[in-house]
Amino acid sequence: MDQLLEIFDNRVLWIAIAGWFSAQFLKVIFYACKNRKFSLERLMGAGGMPSSHSSTVCGMTVAVGRTYGLASPLFAVALIVAFIVMYDATGVRRAAGEQARVLNRLLVEHDKAEAQKALKEFLGHTPLEVLGGAVLGIALGFLIPIA
Repeated sequence: MDQLLEIFDNRVLWIAIAGWFSAQFLKVIFYACKNRKFSLERLMGAGGMPSSHSSTVCGMTVAVGRTYGLASPLFAVALIVAFIVMYDATGVRRAAGEQARVLNRLLVEHDKAEAQKALKEFLGHTPLEVLGGAVLGIALGFLIPIA
């Protein structure tokens, strides 16, 4: 039981979670300002500004570096995972979202939108959205106390 309770003392985990939650909360606000409508789906949805993927992994990476040092193997793993996640968010996932947008337009043009559910378009991120998430995560990684 004590081992299970140790998870509540894991500051690296909590900083990563704070990065994810903060980015998701900001997505709702940015979406509402840009589109002049509230969308609760943005709280859990992928895509949008800032990238919660980037915020999560960058916050985690900074917290690992602060906790275990920049020369630790854990920091190296966290940094590489962060690069992979951010590259994927702007590459493969973004391309899939753009393809979904085109396919949805084709369905509407051919009046098949009623017969088929629209594909999810919010999947990936623009480089600016990834950068925004990275800055948010790095800031939280430094601002939230480790000890």
